Amino acid sequence: MSKYYLFQDQKMCIGCKACEVACKSNKNLTTGPKLCSVVTVGPKWVGNLPRMSFAFMPCFHCENPWCVAACPTGAMQKRTKDGVVYVEHDLCVGCKACMTACPWGAPQWDPELKKTVKCDLCKDRIDQGLKPACATVCSTHCIHFGTPEEIPEVRRERHARASSNE
Repeated sequence: MSKYYLFQDQKMCIGCKACEVACKSNKNLTTGPKLCSVVTVGPKWVGNLPRMSFAFMPCFHCENPWCVAACPTGAMQKRTKDGVVYVEHDLCVGCKACMTACPWGAPQWDPELKKTVKCDLCKDRIDQGLKPACATVCSTHCIHFGTPEEIPEVRRERHARASSNE
């Protein structure tokens, strides 16, 4: 598992997709590939009201990433220091084996590069002590970045706020 984790507080997400835009901008991506996406769930009826929710879907940076195992050139790699899975573009030949192997659809095809791209948790930003682009622009602060040990604290704070508002 990666040392880092992106956690979404679904109850706070309004589906604005600012995270998608920030990601594309940070990585200079064309209109095609999305390294993270916001999936709309619903509408569904809750009581007598229609409700929608939004699920943030980045790469999960798996402990044993299938995309890395499937890559015949070693372009898909996992950093040993923190478990971030990324593409070494100089080694990618565009075979799309990683795309086929990933059950979550994290590796995406970039038609301009003719290579695969994927979320790397903005490893360049992490190395500078910054958060990933998606987590910095979230207007409702529903995307949290940190270690798996920090996430329970985020959940406790959320529940404490919700309880005090009742």
